[in-house]
Amino acid sequence: MIDRRKFIATSSLAAASLMTMESGIFAASGSQKLKKIGFIEGLIHKELKGDWKAALKKAVDFGFTEIEVGSYLGDSAQDFLSYCKGIGLKPFAGFINFTDKTDELKKNLDSLAELQVEYAINYWPWLTGGPFTLENCKQSAAMLNKIGEMVKKYGLTFCWHNHNKEFIAMEDGLPFDYLMKNTDKDLVKCELDIYWVVKGDADPLGVLKKHSGRIKILHVKDMAQGPAQDFECPGSGIIDFPTIFREAANQGIEHYIVERDNCPDGMACLKSSGAYLKNLTF
Repeated sequence: MIDRRKFIATSSLAAASLMTMESGIFAASGSQKLKKIGFIEGLIHKELKGDWKAALKKAVDFGFTEIEVGSYLGDSAQDFLSYCKGIGLKPFAGFINFTDKTDELKKNLDSLAELQVEYAINYWPWLTGGPFTLENCKQSAAMLNKIGEMVKKYGLTFCWHNHNKEFIAMEDGLPFDYLMKNTDKDLVKCELDIYWVVKGDADPLGVLKKHSGRIKILHVKDMAQGPAQDFECPGSGIIDFPTIFREAANQGIEHYIVERDNCPDGMACLKSSGAYLKNLTF
């Protein structure tokens, strides 16, 4: 028979421990903030065609410290980098083509070396428009490995960027999972676009957990409410960013890049996104 006093004491201790654990969880889940936020150059493409220096300065004023670029702005890469450094904005990633032609890749990588970026990003790692077949995946995985090998020689990290079609089932699972499984983990990483994962009826949190260590950058783009699932600026849609960011931070992901396709007012989107992300706790 269990002694009544021991039962009460044991139950009280268990309850107290549970409360402590819960308190710790709640504290942890609301105590983190993003250390830095970035944006992709294309978001304010129209504004950058004019006074690009004023446009970038506004972005910094909104709280942004990183930019994902296509090429340098102004007269030279040196002048562009000098201006960015002066206002506290770091070009950290740039575009690379999806090709197995060595000369083309070298030319592309030489341009990225001029920009002193850390990452080379490919936005469409496919030779077709999709939906993708197993054969498509085999071709893409082989080319991703080749590109990744060359990118590494330049001291950069290679990432490929997803869309929703990587989450449409093929003969053998999902194209996204195939590419992650059949590319060299030391050569090929992923820039995960959160919006497109949701658009593909997948769970960004589950994708992060399944492929922990392979995802280096998050594209932070929101989804509007309603059946059209249109693009929206972060903080103005339905995506649960705090839950996603909590897992990402635990994995050591450092780059959170605002993007919105076909944005009617890129600068307004930057302003509202910056205000949301600077103050977000997770």
